[in-house]
Amino acid sequence: MGLGANLRAAAMRSLVVAAACCASVGAAPPEDAAALIRYADEIKTADNAAFQTVLADLERRSSQFSPAEQAWVHYLKAWQRTYTGDDEQGIASLKSVIVEAADPALRFRAQITLIDEEASVANYEDAYERLDELLNAQPQIADRDARLLAYAVAALLYNRAGQYELGITYAERWLAEDPTGVAACKGAYLKADALFRSGKLGIEDDVLRSGIAACAKIGEPLFASLLRAFIANIHIAQGHANEAIALLLAHDAELQRTNSAQDASEFHSVLARAYLISGDLANARHYAASTIEKAVRNPTSKPLADAYEVLSRVAQREGDYRAALEFHEQYTAADKRHIGQTSAQALAFQMVNQRVLDKKRLLVALNEKNQMLLLQQQVSEKSAESERLYILLLLLVIGFITLWTYRLKRSQERFARLARRDGLTGIVNREHFMDQSKAMLQACARSQRELCLILIDLDNFKNVNDTHGHIAGDGVLKQTVEMCQLHMRANDLFGRLGGEEFGVMLADCTLEAAHHRAEELREAVESFARAGVEVTVTASFGVATVRLSGYELRQMLIHADSALYRAKRNGRNRVEVFIAPKVAETMAKAAAGGATADPDL
Repeated sequence: MGLGANLRAAAMRSLVVAAACCASVGAAPPEDAAALIRYADEIKTADNAAFQTVLADLERRSSQFSPAEQAWVHYLKAWQRTYTGDDEQGIASLKSVIVEAADPALRFRAQITLIDEEASVANYEDAYERLDELLNAQPQIADRDARLLAYAVAALLYNRAGQYELGITYAERWLAEDPTGVAACKGAYLKADALFRSGKLGIEDDVLRSGIAACAKIGEPLFASLLRAFIANIHIAQGHANEAIALLLAHDAELQRTNSAQDASEFHSVLARAYLISGDLANARHYAASTIEKAVRNPTSKPLADAYEVLSRVAQREGDYRAALEFHEQYTAADKRHIGQTSAQALAFQMVNQRVLDKKRLLVALNEKNQMLLLQQQVSEKSAESERLYILLLLLVIGFITLWTYRLKRSQERFARLARRDGLTGIVNREHFMDQSKAMLQACARSQRELCLILIDLDNFKNVNDTHGHIAGDGVLKQTVEMCQLHMRANDLFGRLGGEEFGVMLADCTLEAAHHRAEELREAVESFARAGVEVTVTASFGVATVRLSGYELRQMLIHADSALYRAKRNGRNRVEVFIAPKVAETMAKAAAGGATADPDL
């Protein structure tokens, strides 16, 4: 569970506000039409209720405006439709603005809003294709405010696709060009979002403090609240639920006034989890129900899944196991929809990126083919010897096209392999784990760096399936992965090798550190409770290191597997480290003789 796991749709729409410094909220609107349009554009999210009043006034007076001003009113009306969830009408209106508006900056703004809206309604491929076109056109846009917005929408969509480094890059570009304006608030949010999603955001990070201050300065309570929600999630992760509750409650009313149901749903989802951890079941139930009510327009949202899980755990603690099981089934379905949506976004980005590369390759190939055809025409006018050259050139063209087709096929196959993940747990599957492990071993071998492998096998897992059913067994596997992921570093490789067996490849990790990490994972697995099912889950661990196994994956797997089964034989729910046979024999003799052995592992 967590705020960074799901993109806040309404908050994203509000990012496509003019990049100039916002108008003062509550200030009297100007009378001049052009100035009134600019004022409305600047307060869209800071004071949406006032914006709607101004927009209604603009529509009443639009017959008196110039065609350019009427086009801007049309755009503002389309934006409000997307903001309030009228997606179909909003998209149609935005496309009309793009076709009819004479102002290049307005067309560019409408394209930005359309990209964000298409992503929000799951038209991911269209969104990423338009984004590529937008970024190519950006240097030609003279309007600075519109040009800066391209950075915002690029950071948003790259965060959605899991391309966090790209998301941070574009957020920082926006911040660099507008360090004291809107970017100081919204750009900081985008950067914090990428850092949070990638597990790199700390509670003391300056991007949180400076971002909240900047949002307060320009009157953007929505983004200030979202930044505070990151802090609350970090408090929860650190076991400080009461601090999270105090922080969120202090700003909940302020967030509700923004009319952003999706962001309010995220906010209340975090509150529900915090109250559950603190033991206040009544408030946990209340905010979980509020989350579900506000998330009704988005059945794939992560807060919706989190809310059902909270309700399941509340019912379990109250002894209502039937309700707990029903809520757990709803949680499983909602979580599956969210994972499917997340995978679809990442896949859409990769597919569009692949098509862009293919187009570039095709253009190069066509250009070279045209050059070949021109040369063939010259050759055809020459003697018999030139005709032989023509045949040779034709064969070269065929060979080039064949080679290009082969390379394209290989690239597509490689992409398909990289895109495969385990459908139940969301972590990498066995094939990808093996490929990546080999690459890690090769990289570490070149510089003789340390690397360790941990194999994990749940104890007596068949009893869980036989006693409680496969749905409960799947839940145990998913929660085991969630608990383990809390202890993973950014560069750790974590995969499901099959059934109830998992593997963790730890780069730059000594054997002693790997043993400590394995103990942490063992305690984490042993500590969790399965909602609605009385079941105890433990796991056995086998650890191997390149110091004894070398930099060959097969040998490491054999050694780690040997240590794992020694853990099983010695009583399960324990960590065993592979040691060389001679060392093991020495230790056994020492133990039999009552001496203390201290082998150098």
